[in-house]
Amino acid sequence: MSNQLDQLKQFTTVVADTGDFQSMQEYLPQDATTNPSLILQAANKAEYADLVDQAVTALADSDLTGAALIEAIIDRLLIIFGKEILAIVPGRVSTEVDARLSFDTEGTIAKAKQLIAMYEADGVDRQRVLIKIASTWEGIKAAETLEKEGIHCNLTLLFSMAQAVACADAQVKLISPFVGRIYDWYKKDTGIDYQGAEDPGVQSVQGIYHYYKKHGHQTEVMGASFRNIGQIIELAGCDLLTISPKLLEQLQNADAPIEKKLDADAAAAMDIDKIELDEKAFRFMLNEDAMATEKTAQGIRAFSADIVKLEQLIAEKLG
Repeated sequence: MSNQLDQLKQFTTVVADTGDFQSMQEYLPQDATTNPSLILQAANKAEYADLVDQAVTALADSDLTGAALIEAIIDRLLIIFGKEILAIVPGRVSTEVDARLSFDTEGTIAKAKQLIAMYEADGVDRQRVLIKIASTWEGIKAAETLEKEGIHCNLTLLFSMAQAVACADAQVKLISPFVGRIYDWYKKDTGIDYQGAEDPGVQSVQGIYHYYKKHGHQTEVMGASFRNIGQIIELAGCDLLTISPKLLEQLQNADAPIEKKLDADAAAAMDIDKIELDEKAFRFMLNEDAMATEKTAQGIRAFSADIVKLEQLIAEKLG
């Protein structure tokens, strides 16, 4: 019997949820995702200090000063990390737009285009990059525009069917529903430690997957933010799953059989009504979901705070 990680790869594309290159090399994922928190963690490690120095040095002769210089250095750092990741994984890397742009459609579009231009200037095909954007209405509208220009997007901080439907309608490339954070909210709210198929985070992704396959949406579903391998096993068959090194290791060290839980053909045969959303309907549907409303806002605040910490790190480097 092969280990659970190898079994999972038969049903699902495995993605590494980390900025740590060494762990990527060990678990051989197809793709990799990063976010401000993961980049900050990596940037604070001694083994990656040279990459931060490299980003600072790259802007040494720039005419930029102050906040503009720090922003440019962080953008360069994102590209450096992305290129290092792409040297390891055969597929795509997700690079996140500043979370403080989550309610700024035009600002998100401009930053995404800037990041893609930097990748392309360094010889990276845009098909190997997904721009990560928060699943706000403004973020989804930005992604809709970017997709039309051949810039593919990964809509993150996604916790609800409202967000998933709007992303599919916008024809974004990929969404990342956050299993673990949904689980966290319901566990805190009810006091129940949900297991297996009873997990609200698992059920949310199952529902989104079934809806997409039923209605022929091409947007890829990538479950994210896992707390335990039980959540992962329940979503075997999902298009993609992005998994932390800790949980990748647990899967690699376990050999119990995994069966395919999600199937596109079975979902296509289900009786699931189509949901029609404009901006007003989206905002109301999201507002009615207390968990999704709270977790989206909380996630944006957390990622924004880590960008500020990264800026402080760069400012200290600049002395």
